[in-house]
Amino acid sequence: MSAPLRLGLAGLGTVGIGVVKIVQAQAELIAARAGRPIQITAVSARDPQKNRDADLSGYAWETDPVALAARQDVDVFIEVMGGHDGPAKASTEVALASGKHVVSANKALLAHHGQALAEAAERNNVALRFEAAVAGGIPVIKALTEGLAANRIKRVMGVMNGTCNYILTRMQSAGLPYDAVFEEARQLGYLEADPNLDVGGIDAGHKLSLLAAIAYGTRVSFDAVELEGIGKVSIDDIRLAEDMGYRIKLLGVAQMTGRGLEQRMTPCLVPADSPLGQLQGGTNMVVLEGDSVGQIVLRGPGAGMGPTASAVMADVLDIARGIRVPTFGIPADQLAQPTPATSATPAPYYLRMTLLDKPGALAKIATCLGEAGISIDQMRQLHRPGDRAEDAVVLIVTHKAAPADIAHATSQFAATGVLVGQAVAIRIEAV
Repeated sequence: MSAPLRLGLAGLGTVGIGVVKIVQAQAELIAARAGRPIQITAVSARDPQKNRDADLSGYAWETDPVALAARQDVDVFIEVMGGHDGPAKASTEVALASGKHVVSANKALLAHHGQALAEAAERNNVALRFEAAVAGGIPVIKALTEGLAANRIKRVMGVMNGTCNYILTRMQSAGLPYDAVFEEARQLGYLEADPNLDVGGIDAGHKLSLLAAIAYGTRVSFDAVELEGIGKVSIDDIRLAEDMGYRIKLLGVAQMTGRGLEQRMTPCLVPADSPLGQLQGGTNMVVLEGDSVGQIVLRGPGAGMGPTASAVMADVLDIARGIRVPTFGIPADQLAQPTPATSATPAPYYLRMTLLDKPGALAKIATCLGEAGISIDQMRQLHRPGDRAEDAVVLIVTHKAAPADIAHATSQFAATGVLVGQAVAIRIEAV
């Protein structure tokens, strides 16, 4: 059997300890499947004395991950620290420059610096792998770069943040308002230290930009992702969507159009009986559509110790087997600079607004829609306990309309003098 593949592990949080446990518990199985032993030789963390519920006594310690990345007894540098700059970026760059393979679970690092890191990896003839950075244990990177490599990808779509999906499905199942479920998620430890990374759609946007780069052979363009979080989704929206046979999801969609690359991570209504509509709790789902294969649905745990560590080790085993795939599917110097395109694909829209309850109010809103070329499919007025007598909550579902037309129409609502607060507009996505 070949010489062992030696791992240097930077980060001993949930994912890092998960990697340690897999390497220790499955040593024989991994060696048989990889064709050589795989062992951890050194680790890095700030506090060597901290109790981490794992036996780390056999490993060399480095408090500086950059020093770990430069060690001579490390063949593969595993970065599971997080953060798109600072130690994560510096240590990854040193590892690649030192001729070491890198496996990362850091979607922010790849979303912000993926092109430069991919070029460094290829320049030094080493692998840069990041299966664990997108959708936890779901092997979506391998599916795109290998399994669907002969397909022209028509659309990438999915629910890629388990915390947001937990909040939205909990609101629906328990009938609780957003603020209550947000606090519940915080108490359960589901939210990032900066919650906006989750509920603002940033974390999921990082992931979408990486999948889009692979799917369409482009440089990563996270800055061009249209982002809208779930903070404006109310319990009323959840209930009304359910009444119409829909669920609300924070949905990522990427597709190449004649105008350029569309990337959006926004709340959408999806059919309740669709695979995405039935997705519950913290589970992730990615839908890939290819010209030859049709639609592929990948579902699984999007985070957690075991699933994410499993994805890390899948990349390590590929490296041990000698499998080499360019970081984003094609050589980095061949990745095209994408032309960003705002979403223009027409779709039905759900509109909710509060109007002054007086004659002609609804006619003024209908006029705004008509002048924008938008026709109404359904409309109803809601009466809720506690509403002011002088207000009326109105729900409108449009026929297919271009996003720009919806934005124009809703921007004109305020000028009517009958709108109370702001209107909510949510796209209804065909899946």
